[in-house]
Order: sequence, then C-alpha cells, then structure tokens
Amino acid sequence: MTPVSELIRIDRSSPVPLYFQVARRLEELIATGHLTPGTRLENEVALADQLGLSRPTMRQAIQYLVDKGMLVRKRGVGTQVVHARVRRTVELTSLYEDLDRTHQQPRTDVLSLASVTAPDEVAVALVLPSGASVLAVERLRYAQGEPLALMRNYLPAGLLRISADDLRDRGLYQLMRAAGVNLRLAEQTIGARRATAAEAKALGEPRGAPLLTMARTAYDDAGRAVEFGQHAYRASLYSFELTLVAR
Repeated sequence: MTPVSELIRIDRSSPVPLYFQVARRLEELIATGHLTPGTRLENEVALADQLGLSRPTMRQAIQYLVDKGMLVRKRGVGTQVVHARVRRTVELTSLYEDLDRTHQQPRTDVLSLASVTAPDEVAVALVLPSGASVLAVERLRYAQGEPLALMRNYLPAGLLRISADDLRDRGLYQLMRAAGVNLRLAEQTIGARRATAAEAKALGEPRGAPLLTMARTAYDDAGRAVEFGQHAYRASLYSFELTLVAR
C-alpha cells in the first residue's frame, strides 16, 4: 500500500493552517475508502518527519480526526482508522445514491416488502382515504459493512412494482425514476430519539443509544404525494449537513 505521507500534499503558501491541510486530506482518504477501517497509520513522529512538519502540528491534525470519530488511538497498537462517518447534505436524493457516490459500499437487507393497510400517519401524508392499501418496505442499510440505518417507506398501491432483489441492488428513488416517477420536491423533518431494543439490536448499538431520525414526504412533478419515509440513523456514524444563506 502507498505510504500515507505520499498521498498528502502540503501547500505552504496557503493561508489554510498546515495541520488542517493534513487533517482534511486524511479525511478525504478515509471517506473515499483509500484508508479502510482498521488501517494503522505510521506514528506521528514518522509522519511529521516525512511531511516536513513539526510534531505538534502533526499531533494536532491527528487529534482533529480523533475528535471527529474518524481515527482512534489504541495503546500498544497506535492510531487506526475507524468507520467513516456518513455526512449527508439535505437534498432530494436517496441514501443508497449518496453512499454509492462517496464510495461507502452500500448494501441492503430487505426486512419486509408487503401490501398493508396504511397507518393513519401514512394515509394523511400520502393524502389517501382511511383504510387504503400501500406498499410498505422495511430495509436495513449498511455502509462499508456496518449497519447504518433502518428505513421504512410507504408508496401508494399500484405506483411501483418491485421485488426484494430490486431493493437489494438499487435505491428506492432509482427504482421510482426508472418506472417514470419524477420526484420534484419533498417535505422533511429531522429529529432525534433513543433506540428501542429492536432497533439497537439491528443497528449494533446499545439499547437507548441516540438515533437521528428523518420523516419525509416526496412529491412528483404533478404534485402527488408518492412516498412517505421514516428513517432512523446511527448518530455515531451519521450526520446531516445544511447550508444556511443570510437574508
């Protein structure tokens, strides 16, 4: 494997602090899979010497990533890469697409796929009469081999014909677009709560661990509500990112 120091370029003329240049480059290498979970970094002294940096500067760069949960220091082992945190901008995209685009190796377990009577909350979100049937999908999504999110999605009956194999191979929004459903906009609520015992077991977290939650209603270009989703994400591995614009 190429030494880490050969993958990092320092621009000494840049106003960006040297430690931050190193930290951001290491972060990119972890996020893109060049540095996989479990990879051991050379010690800080050796990396500092190879990059022509002071030891405090190198130590600050490593500590920055330790604080972000991307590296861990282990006595007798050294500094290792841990599973990269998934950082997702709030856009009308599917989790599968976002993970695939950032080389996070998405994988899906389909827990259930069935026609059911819409729960009241789902019927309201999809503007359906009480007792209407919907297609209910429940999946467990992985990133780089780690369970990341439990996802429950509901579609109006007859909107989409899909199989469990389809859902294992592709994201739901990809399948919807392929079927001619043109997603235009969505209403989304982001929240947080503690994991239930079943959720904790599925996600590999302790009971009561914090979860990020998302509820979304998506609409097509005709203004019809075509999907309602309720997702729960491991807060230890996942975050939402928003860009705020001053008015």
